[in-house]
Amino acid sequence: MSFGRQVYEFLLSSSQEYARWDLEVSTSIIKNRKKMLILLALALPILAGCLAEAYEYHEMLGSKAAYAPAFYTNTIFLASIAVGLAAGLITGCIGAGGGFIITPALMAAGVKGILAVGTDLFHIFAKAIMGTTVHKKLGNVSTKLAVAFLVGSGAGTVVGGAINKGLYNADPLLSELFISTIYAILLGFLGFYALFDFLKSSRGSAAASQDAHGGSAGMTGAAMKLQALNLPPMITFDEDLVPGGRRISGWIVAAGGVIVGMLAAIMGVGGGFVTFPMFVYIFGVSSMTTVGTDILQIIFTAGFASIGQYAIYGYVFYTLAVGMLLGSLLGIQIGALTTKVVKGIHIRGFYAISIIAGFINRAATLPKKLVELEVINWSPSVVGIIEDVGNVVFWVVVAFFGIWVFSKFFLNLGKLRGEA
Repeated sequence: MSFGRQVYEFLLSSSQEYARWDLEVSTSIIKNRKKMLILLALALPILAGCLAEAYEYHEMLGSKAAYAPAFYTNTIFLASIAVGLAAGLITGCIGAGGGFIITPALMAAGVKGILAVGTDLFHIFAKAIMGTTVHKKLGNVSTKLAVAFLVGSGAGTVVGGAINKGLYNADPLLSELFISTIYAILLGFLGFYALFDFLKSSRGSAAASQDAHGGSAGMTGAAMKLQALNLPPMITFDEDLVPGGRRISGWIVAAGGVIVGMLAAIMGVGGGFVTFPMFVYIFGVSSMTTVGTDILQIIFTAGFASIGQYAIYGYVFYTLAVGMLLGSLLGIQIGALTTKVVKGIHIRGFYAISIIAGFINRAATLPKKLVELEVINWSPSVVGIIEDVGNVVFWVVVAFFGIWVFSKFFLNLGKLRGEA
């Protein structure tokens, strides 16, 4: 198997595991009346203010003049609900990928990149706090693994947050360019690999589907090599599954945490999307132990990054976080139900197309940023057209996907009720 294929399957399984967590916590919130009342209590004043244009001095969010293009308006708040809805539909229906489009979608709606990252992180943290079922999983948490990993992830969020804030303070355009480039690379890699797999599957030359965590129940070669390294302090885990347990260096676990923390702080994805495959495939931790530890790390990593690296500096747009949470709670439930009445091959196709649309959107912004930074000398009208095309492509794909999912849902509502 090629290195590119291994990276793709790692990222795909990461995205799928994060989607499972998202569905679990969203369902937990919806089924709990108290949590829904709290959320509505937060949302109703915002909706009322949106309709009344109550925020008179919204131009200077966080006392930063550069926030002016992303100030609080009816359009921006409604766009945040649409972004949450779209991400929820993708997550619930496709079972992966929804979390990857939130930051790019907010940026496409006119929100500054650093604000989009901070807001996305805070939205993930709020969802984790409101909907987590960690109390049911504590028996599967390895405290030593969790502590070592969280020490690393905490350091990683500091580094990632410092990079984003440093670039923004030096020049907001540098921050926009950096975040857009990171997303363009990630989404382009994922999207085109997924499209290639979809085309192969549609021709019948590949298996119809692959389990994100399929394969041998044993450890990977990488996990065995890492566990063989004797770098004190050594952490023992999975004692209930393996006689004497397995051992791995705390330094290795902490290094993994640094990577996750940096990704969370730079991209605004919470870090949960890479923790599961990292623990299972690279560290050799059992799935049972990984689930509980992953839930803990999402709460603490997203919380520390969103509050410690963004909120206290004024880089969180709380109204947008509430809007995204409202939209995603609805979208993910409808998307999950729709999977019962649509073909798996169609879902795979939409996954590839939605990720590629995100790639096109972010890649289309790069020429304009490079011109503004005086790196290239293209016509402003040309780069403006390129950016507009990227925005149109992205929103058309998202709208088409949303209409398709809703149509399948409502046309099959009777069947879905019967199954329920």
